[in-house]
Amino acid sequence: MPRDHLQSAERSASATGTPGRTSSDAGRPAADGAEAPFLELLARGAPAEAYEQPVLLARAEGRPAERIAALERAKLLALRVRAEMEGRRRREAELSALFETAHDLAGLRDLDAVLRAIVQRARSLLGTDVAYLSLNDPERGDTYMRVTEGSVAARFQQLRLGMGEGLGGLVAQTARPYVTDDYFRDDRFQHTHTIDTGVRDEGLVAIVGVPLTLGDHVIGVLFAADRRTRVFEREQIALLGSFAALAAAAIDTANLLAETRAALSGLERANEIIQDRSAVIERASDVHDRLAELVLRGGGVHDVAAAVSQVLDGGTVEFTEAPAAPARALESSRAEGHAVRHGDDWIAAVAAGDELLGALVLRGHPGLDPVDQRTLERAAMVTSLLLLARRSAAEAEQRVRGELLDDLLDARDRDPRLLRDRATRLRADLDATHAVLAARLEGGTADADHEADARRRLWAAASHLAATRHGLAAARDGGTVLLLPLAPGDTATDLARRTARELGTAVHEPVTVGASAPVGPLLARPDTVASAYAEARRCLDTLRLLGRAGDGSAAEDFGFLGLLLAGERDIAGFVDRTIGRVVAYDERRGTELLRTLDAYFACGMSPARTKDDLHVHVNTVAQRLDRVGRLLGDDWQSPQRALEIQLALRLHRLSAVTPPPPAQA
Repeated sequence: MPRDHLQSAERSASATGTPGRTSSDAGRPAADGAEAPFLELLARGAPAEAYEQPVLLARAEGRPAERIAALERAKLLALRVRAEMEGRRRREAELSALFETAHDLAGLRDLDAVLRAIVQRARSLLGTDVAYLSLNDPERGDTYMRVTEGSVAARFQQLRLGMGEGLGGLVAQTARPYVTDDYFRDDRFQHTHTIDTGVRDEGLVAIVGVPLTLGDHVIGVLFAADRRTRVFEREQIALLGSFAALAAAAIDTANLLAETRAALSGLERANEIIQDRSAVIERASDVHDRLAELVLRGGGVHDVAAAVSQVLDGGTVEFTEAPAAPARALESSRAEGHAVRHGDDWIAAVAAGDELLGALVLRGHPGLDPVDQRTLERAAMVTSLLLLARRSAAEAEQRVRGELLDDLLDARDRDPRLLRDRATRLRADLDATHAVLAARLEGGTADADHEADARRRLWAAASHLAATRHGLAAARDGGTVLLLPLAPGDTATDLARRTARELGTAVHEPVTVGASAPVGPLLARPDTVASAYAEARRCLDTLRLLGRAGDGSAAEDFGFLGLLLAGERDIAGFVDRTIGRVVAYDERRGTELLRTLDAYFACGMSPARTKDDLHVHVNTVAQRLDRVGRLLGDDWQSPQRALEIQLALRLHRLSAVTPPPPAQA
């Protein structure tokens, strides 16, 4: 940031008499004036290191500590905004690459151009230094480089790998993906002088390779590599596998075109073959164009199924989740990479790498020619790309919702307007009445991986629930915290119990949920959400101590114990829930049930001593106590209820003689 920009901002601020603020900032937090240099950095897309300059300059000029602290906070916020913008740009690039590749495949004309596009997009998607594709040579029994992107070494670009040699040779031989974060230190691969020299010339360290398969046959390998140590994530390997499937499909389609051209030149019945193949190609192209159009205009998996149903006359295509599909046929389709017949139906696995996402089921079409079978398989491939894209978008929204709730819980100095704007984009109303819920899994296990997986499933289920209810969710303190709006007529207890049931069903394990009292609006005080979360956690801990794991509750359910759990002591609510019906009866009828109750407990629950204290007949005492029993329930004299009633009587007397506290400004 240039020095004169910061000085100009400071001079504007001094005109108002408040350091670091301009005249237009009156009534706004002091941190607003500090955001100006960082907004300029955001506007011009400056690198991350440039965000330190305004802070360093302020320190060099001896600015006040408050000003420097405001700049630090603004810097952190700007860096988070920059990271979010970068993340969104990256996700948009990933989706665009997938859609463009599907479109290229639908209109395949030049195999080399499509393979180059696949390699380029794979490199861009994974953010690696190099990406390359090798194909098997059946005649020589080895594999050779076909396309490279980002490579600078001529020897590397001309490598040939024997089956089983190096990482690529092992992938080509075993038809399984392999990954290494440091190739030269990895002894799983057969290192040869030729391969290691080529890899060293290129400077590669971390490499991942996935097979290109057609049916049971491996035809090549798709690689992504970095010139530094790197751990590739499972999702990245799955996406690379999807690109490998697209490359294999492109090669398969190109082979079909080549076979057609060979038939045209080699057979005397060229005219008949040309007509047949032309119809096949046009039909396949029509299907691919339809699928590409669906993808580009944001269609869903059911739209793809409907489009394929129209093309395959006489049958109906449906998308089903993996558990609902025939297990043996689904696994066979995934392993072979082709649609398989199951009775009168056809099953095409929808998979990303080794992960089964579901299946396309063609019903009522037992006789399926190879072209229609390939059409069903391509539709399954496009469906897997759509599901991966939707999953990526859903995970991004979950992270954004979690970050907003974290800010409401932790950041006491956030700008309320900024928080409200972020909530509005997520369709969450921070001015509505909400309850904060703390949820935790029960039935812990000694297996750390299983427990971590269970927590992730709980967070995913809570995030989905929050998204459908216009709320927020975040992982915290070994469990999950939710911020959900209260519907009219709903109570915090009802919401807690319903949430415990829904989350428990989703994760297939008991989930205990503690809820705060209703709160709102959430931005009235900086600590509103944090205080409500503390109350919800106290309720959660109480449920577990009372042996009510897997249940949901709020402080109002615990009688006088709820006074200790509640963040703000709801004395009036406790009195009303405990003896409110007796108070109302006395007020309506002019009776003395409260006075009788008070005397009854003061006399050790003895009717004889009570009648002496009240100077009434013992039958009068009995009649009044009988009326109390009908109002409060038959168990009102049990030890626990009696204790609560005595406490409520004393609080009621105190409230009658204690003036209300003065209203706060």
